[in-house]
This record gives sequence, structure tokens and C-alpha cells, in this order.
Amino acid sequence: LMNLLPLPAFTDNYIWMLHNARQAIVVDPGDATPVLQTLQAQGLQLQAILVTHHHADHVGGVDALRAATGAQVFGPARERIPEPLVRLAQGDTVEVLGLRFSVLDVPGHTAGHIAYYCPDMQGAPLLFCGDTLFSGGCGRLFEGTPAQMLASLDQLAALPGDTRVCCTHEYTLSNLRFARAVEPGNQALLHYSSHCESLRARQLPTLPSRMALERDINPFLRVRETAVAAAAQGFDARVPQQDAVAVFAALRQWKNDF
Repeated sequence: LMNLLPLPAFTDNYIWMLHNARQAIVVDPGDATPVLQTLQAQGLQLQAILVTHHHADHVGGVDALRAATGAQVFGPARERIPEPLVRLAQGDTVEVLGLRFSVLDVPGHTAGHIAYYCPDMQGAPLLFCGDTLFSGGCGRLFEGTPAQMLASLDQLAALPGDTRVCCTHEYTLSNLRFARAVEPGNQALLHYSSHCESLRARQLPTLPSRMALERDINPFLRVRETAVAAAAQGFDARVPQQDAVAVFAALRQWKNDF
């Protein structure tokens, strides 16, 4: 039986851990401490570390974990990640704990950002998407273009609806506040917002999300919906509603200032 755990780190990061009660993998360990504590408390051996992008809050614990456990590190082909590691790009696969992950190139937040997709982990697909897709939102464009980020999000949105979406930040409530400003009449969004507010009131994670839900509530996956395009044009009158990239770029700018 596989266990999927979001280990809280810093103020709002999650380091995802998958384990089978003996061996574990972790994704984007920005801090080694919560990982080492969990490995010790549950008697687990760390087999592998998966990295999605180079930011310090995702790689800061890699060296200490590698040194403490001997775990193999996997990461993006084109980013500066602490060596040694197996470098990966679109079309590569990683086999860990009997699971097979496909690597997806999802540039935008960073230039070489990757995601890991397993088509079946105990009956449903699983996605580790780093800072590309958040529940109700997406990552800021630090290194990529709006066109790149939209293509990355479209690639993720095309995954099966029951895909569990493992984002690396607890940004859901603030993302949903913005989403409601974009689409105040979206009933699925209003329902999901109250659900997430009750989870956070009990200090529970809002993640993982599901891809079908994100397609219904996340404005950055909905740039071709009339209401979303009209809202983007309301924010910036120069935006042509039929131009999905322009709609996306306006939404991202609006969210930056929100």
C-alpha cells in the first residue's frame, strides 16, 4: 500500500513523500529536516529524490538528504541542481518504488521546469507539478513567457480528470480569492472555496487536488471560457478575447497585482 504525504516546510511549502511503509521517495525537498524526521519516525529508507526546478525552497535539502541516505537524485536536464543527479526531460521515465513516472517539460515558472506523471498509483494517476500548477492558480513567470506557461498548463490540463494534483505550496485560499474575482458566478468555484476554507480552519492541507476540478475552477486553465476572457478584457481593455495567450498574460498580471 502506497502512502502519499504532504510534509509541511517553511511557511507554505509541501515536500511530497510517497512510501510503502519501508521505502520512500520525496519531491522537491527544500528543507531536509522534516524529511529526516519523518523517515526516522516511520522507519523508512529514502530511495529517491525527485526535483522539479532549481529554486532554493525546492532543492535546499537535497545535499543533506543525499549525504544522510544515499538516495538517488533526479531533476531537470537544463537547470542548476546540486550534483550528482540523473538529468531528465520530456519523454524520459523514472522507475521508483515500483511506479513508473513520465517526465513532462513544463517551462514558464522557470525555463527548465519539469513535472512527474504516473498514470496509475493505486487506481488513479498522480502528478507532481512543482510550481507550474497550483490549486486555483499557477506559478509566477520568473523565466518563461506567457505562451510557454499556457502550453505547459494546457499539457497538464489534458491529463485524466481523476489525476491527483500534488502542488508544492498551500496557496489555495489566496488563489481562490482571485479566481472568484475573475469568475464570481462559477458555482463549482464557490462550492470548492467553502470546502477549502473548512479544511484550512482545521489546519488540514487542501492538496492534492484533482485535474477535473481544476479544469472547472482554475482561471488559468479556463482562458478559453467566455466569462474568463471577458474578465481579462475588463482588467485590460486591449486584450483580444479570442487570443488565449493574451488572456492568460492579462490574468497573470492581474494576479501579480491582486
